[in-house]
Amino acid sequence: MAKPRILVLGVGNILFRDEGVGVRVAEALEQNYEFPENVTVMDGGTLGLNLLGTISETDHLIVVDCVRNGGESGDLYRISGDAIPERVRAKNSLHQVDLLESLTLCQALGPPPKTVILGVEPLDMETMALDLTDLVNSKIPDLMEMVFKELKRLNVGEITKRSKPHVPGCTSQTH
Repeated sequence: MAKPRILVLGVGNILFRDEGVGVRVAEALEQNYEFPENVTVMDGGTLGLNLLGTISETDHLIVVDCVRNGGESGDLYRISGDAIPERVRAKNSLHQVDLLESLTLCQALGPPPKTVILGVEPLDMETMALDLTDLVNSKIPDLMEMVFKELKRLNVGEITKRSKPHVPGCTSQTH
């Protein structure tokens, strides 16, 4: 029996501070851990509908993003099932609407992946800057741990910490 295909997708716009937290979590996971072959970690950026093909080929989708949920900045969230469309529509970013549209369009191609959104309440999504606020940056380890818990729920095999950080696209091991 084939193992389920699992996609860990970090989304967001890194040009607007905390809006890029999902991308930063995906980068940290890729650089520091090795995952079983049925798990893909991907920087989805703001690709939205362009992710439709990738998402439709997945059995389980774990999205990491900033989430405006009316809480305190830095609050962590796990959103799944019927709560996803409601929460995504309440957001203020175009890529989040595109994500919902992508999930909806997946239904035309076959059963959509079982989806969980993991996120953090942002502090600043308006300032143009590449770095996260200190508060949201401090939540990256917590978000990574939430991803590991989701993968454990899906009975994913061993996740190995790399001895040296991996730089995507770089084949040299001397960095």
